[in-house]
Amino acid sequence: MYKILTLNNISVAGLERLPRDQYEIASEIQHPDAILLRSFKMHDMEIPPTLKAVGRAGAGVNNIPVDKMSAMGIPVFNAPGANANAVKELVLTGMLLAARNICPAWDFARNLQGDDASIGKQVEAGKKNFGGFELPGRTLGVVGLGAIGRQVANAAVSLGMNVIGFDPGITVEGAWELSSNVKKATSVDDLLSNVDFVTFHVPLVDATKNMINAERLKIMKDKVVILNFARGGIVDDEAVSVAIKAGKVYAYVCDFPSNLLKNHERVITLPHLGASTQEAEDNCAIMVADEVREYLENGTIRNSVNFPEVFMPRTDGYRIAVVNSNVPNMVGQISTTLADGGLNIIDMLNKSRGDLAYTLVDVDQPVAGSVLKNIEAIDGVLAVRSL
Repeated sequence: MYKILTLNNISVAGLERLPRDQYEIASEIQHPDAILLRSFKMHDMEIPPTLKAVGRAGAGVNNIPVDKMSAMGIPVFNAPGANANAVKELVLTGMLLAARNICPAWDFARNLQGDDASIGKQVEAGKKNFGGFELPGRTLGVVGLGAIGRQVANAAVSLGMNVIGFDPGITVEGAWELSSNVKKATSVDDLLSNVDFVTFHVPLVDATKNMINAERLKIMKDKVVILNFARGGIVDDEAVSVAIKAGKVYAYVCDFPSNLLKNHERVITLPHLGASTQEAEDNCAIMVADEVREYLENGTIRNSVNFPEVFMPRTDGYRIAVVNSNVPNMVGQISTTLADGGLNIIDMLNKSRGDLAYTLVDVDQPVAGSVLKNIEAIDGVLAVRSL
């Protein structure tokens, strides 16, 4: 029986992927094999020694001490793309809200006073203050062409917009999913200097912190619209505030309210709604539950932020999973230890990612506890288990 600790409310659609005859799931549980969470901050949490996997029902993992998990031989899984449609729809909403001045116009209308005839006159006199512009023919820059960025770019093309994208790490598979009408920027600065709208879909790391700052605002077009539904900190709010007051920035739409922004002119702040749809929550929970189950039962690794992708079909043999430092001769030492235990290897797969390596081995006989202990004793082995 596997024990799953939930640190946040996880969609029932995801929890149902874990059969109750094999999994015990609770928000308070001792000696968990895996943790499922959404926004809970694990950095100050004492990590149970029994923990084998962490699953984040979402894309970002800033709330998880990934380096600490790696050092303990624990993979961290996430759900990239599961909330992509929800975020895409919110980005499109943000562009339309900004372009058509919907929020100030609504505020104007809801504060009208008098009888209906008087309101009608005020509407006709006041509507000129909220004139906007249309999206076709405008240029959108998309920084980050992962699952969300690709959907945003493709949707904008369908709306008749010109789209420029930048992502030096885009995969071949990702490029295949991108509309051929999306033009490639050579750098962030190249993109920013040519767009009417810009939207960000990148994680918050040192390289992306304050990607929009005072210096970069100088190279951007006048009346640009900035959208940030990725992470707070990617845009320098202070710099954008100054640029709005100077008339450089037309509007700023983001998912991260603050005292500076929440009542700021020409700023629309939303309460982190990017993935706040039932469909997105279900999709994220289903994806991460499947990933954790596959790892616990078969040793398979898909969508891990710190481990390599590993899949080896099950044989009739007995499976062992080994996590170790990525150093020479580890596979040789593991193989020798299995041979010394009288075990013959049926199938083996070894992959590495950075400082970590992961090995799946199917052998012809049940694995004795003494063999597992001998593998665990190899210098550099972080975790070993028999499946």
